[in-house]
Amino acid sequence: MMELAIIWSVLLAQVMLAIAMAFALYRIVKGPRGQDRILGLDTLYINAMLMLLAFGIRTANTIYFEIALIIALIGFASSIAFAKFLMRGEVIE
Repeated sequence: MMELAIIWSVLLAQVMLAIAMAFALYRIVKGPRGQDRILGLDTLYINAMLMLLAFGIRTANTIYFEIALIIALIGFASSIAFAKFLMRGEVIE
């Protein structure tokens, strides 16, 4: 009984994360400014990371946790690079 509740709750979390990813994609496409698009991109990579974590919990496979860690590191670095580009117009000084 408990396993069934966990499976359904992880499935519900994945559905909600997919909806959040769709909203983030909409913000990336229709964002009126660059800052809105970068915020949508940040939201998208965080939701993708959480989707992989939920999928890893559902399948009980540890490779998804490592992939989620890599996405988190690359996403953080890209957020810093995009913010620096918007502030100064260049990434590398």
